[in-house]
Amino acid sequence: MQNILITGGAGFIGSHVVRLFVKTYPGSTIVNIDNLTYAGNLLNLKDVEQESNYRFIKGDIADRDQVFPLFEKYGFDTVLHLAAESHVDRSIANPMAFVHTNVLGTVNLLNATRHLWKGQYQGKRFYHVSTDEVYGSLGEEGLFTETTAYDPRSPYSASKASSDHFVRAYHHTYGLPVVISNCSNNYGPNQFPEKLIPLFINNIIHKKPLPVYGKGENVRDWLYVEEHAEALDLVLRKGKVGETYNIGGHNEWKNIDLVRLLCKIMDKKLGRAPGTSEGLVTYVRDRAGHDLRYAIDASKLQNELGWKPSLKFEEGLDKTADWYLSNEEWLRQVTSGDYLHYYREQYQDR
Repeated sequence: MQNILITGGAGFIGSHVVRLFVKTYPGSTIVNIDNLTYAGNLLNLKDVEQESNYRFIKGDIADRDQVFPLFEKYGFDTVLHLAAESHVDRSIANPMAFVHTNVLGTVNLLNATRHLWKGQYQGKRFYHVSTDEVYGSLGEEGLFTETTAYDPRSPYSASKASSDHFVRAYHHTYGLPVVISNCSNNYGPNQFPEKLIPLFINNIIHKKPLPVYGKGENVRDWLYVEEHAEALDLVLRKGKVGETYNIGGHNEWKNIDLVRLLCKIMDKKLGRAPGTSEGLVTYVRDRAGHDLRYAIDASKLQNELGWKPSLKFEEGLDKTADWYLSNEEWLRQVTSGDYLHYYREQYQDR
């Protein structure tokens, strides 16, 4: 890997991947393209922005006039595609934004890759990072495997399912050397506070209500973001062309149980009486089409490539809380302006 394009590298997962690659591959040129929408933040990469092997490009992956010249200039042999609109609530409010980035953006990258590589695929790789939400919803038992039929239930998951299909189609039709992974919920530093864990940490700090959808019975599998980044690096290097790998945390939690654990951790760190933060829990009308449960079977990744998560959830949640408490200026900056309008519309009007 000499010239690596990482899309969406200023976002939550992307910034951790960029940091890992910049530090792990000093002899490679790491180019990060990000459109810096609400969830993209260059503050996430302050510690590597001056590194000699790192380049940042502000751009829209769906813009052919931006993407094709970028591929020609750098001659990428590796594409790690993370850029995506990713929040279900926002997809319900504005599905077309998700079609633009997640579907059209992915196809534009695939076309640029084909144009540059011209059928010379030796030593090259297009890695598409997807989500477990494409599989739909599980009951109380069972796990998603790489062969689970797609059953997306939201505009977000439908757009990701579509992009997955296009990536596979380009492999089968044009021979493009692709690999796909579908991951469970990530958590950790730098996550934009529209997602559950950073949202609730921020609200607990400021003693604001903690809006829990429905009765909080929905179940998610949680994975620490730095472990996900390490898994992506491994799959990129050693995964088989044309294959899909599920990446999971082996770590299922009901939303309400996670919230109670987080409240307990935050009360201790903030020096508040036990139960103080749990008193902020406010049940709100459930999300439309809210999937009951996601759970990943990541045994293929473990059996073939030897990867499995190592961090215990309580430890990871503790580290995450410490990071947000130590970076309140980051929180303050990202929770201003458009975010405040979104938050009022999404939660306070329910």
